[in-house]
Amino acid sequence: MDWHPLRLTTPVKQHVFGGRAIAERLGRTGLPDGPIAETWEVSDVDGDASTVLDGPLAGRTLRHLMAEHAEELLGPHPRPGPRFPLLTKFIDGSRPLPVHLHADDATARRLEGEPHGKTEAWHVLDAAPGATALVGVHPGVDRDSLHRALLAQDFDAVMRRLPVRAGQTVYVPGGTLHSFGPGTLVYEIEPTSDIQQHAMRSHMEDGSPVPDREWHTNLARLLDEWRPEPRPEFHPGLSIPLDDGVARTVLCAGPHFALERWTAGTGTPLVHTFSTARIVTNAGSPVTVTSGSWTGPLDRARTLLLPAALGEVRVQGPADVLIGYVPDLHRDIRAPLLAAGHGPAAVAALGEGLDPR
Repeated sequence: MDWHPLRLTTPVKQHVFGGRAIAERLGRTGLPDGPIAETWEVSDVDGDASTVLDGPLAGRTLRHLMAEHAEELLGPHPRPGPRFPLLTKFIDGSRPLPVHLHADDATARRLEGEPHGKTEAWHVLDAAPGATALVGVHPGVDRDSLHRALLAQDFDAVMRRLPVRAGQTVYVPGGTLHSFGPGTLVYEIEPTSDIQQHAMRSHMEDGSPVPDREWHTNLARLLDEWRPEPRPEFHPGLSIPLDDGVARTVLCAGPHFALERWTAGTGTPLVHTFSTARIVTNAGSPVTVTSGSWTGPLDRARTLLLPAALGEVRVQGPADVLIGYVPDLHRDIRAPLLAAGHGPAAVAALGEGLDPR
């Protein structure tokens, strides 16, 4: 097959915490009226699978491509399972997101019947002055004290409230209680999963009340899936200078995903080689992308999925793009960062599985 970059449909979620930031601040077109909480840029979640929009594969879902072309899509050693491994989103926290968590891998297998859990990372694209996020709990918070706080809906009594600034990223391990907003616009990357447990008295979809019995059941399940230990911090990422005017910043990394932000001026194009699938999302002005025999535009706040079979992408600057993928942690992350002069502790702080010992 003559592979080319894939433009995909993007499921839209109009939950009550959303607003119009994705359209108004990012310039995203084609969105429905009303609040837009999330656009799922690449998704193989059951019931919300992305579909190829154009070219010879038009109309095929990611699940179909995984079944028929896993090696060309993912690379020579595709991970087992029918789903594409990554889910990426724009999320508009115009209002606070619900306080919630996602099970880690072991808990997802034990309690959710899912093959893996949902660690995630947020890269902050825009944040109002004074914006904050709730990420993890204070030291000493145990199950009973957390339960009392959740019953009272007094989240600040037990949770860490951190300042949020544009350009920073936080890696949130599965099992970590969290929320962000208001006034926060993020790009999120995670494994393909939609498992979650909420602490709220209202449904995030439409704001309707959660009946008492359902709410208490939700809290019990949340407590069973909660991990008290993770206390993630926001950070600016670690940069690796490349060609003149081209910079690579590693924002986060772990066993399930890595996210990087690449920038380039007008003099030298951004050139990126790869052996596994890449998700390229434009965080800046419209650019021209070339990969294989294909050349085409990529507007701001739009995404291309690059099959592994393509092997290289060129982006003509000025460019500012996010690149997500499943990494080889040593080859793709640890080794180049250490070679660029970053210390082991700084590298390990980007996520999980990066401690060189």
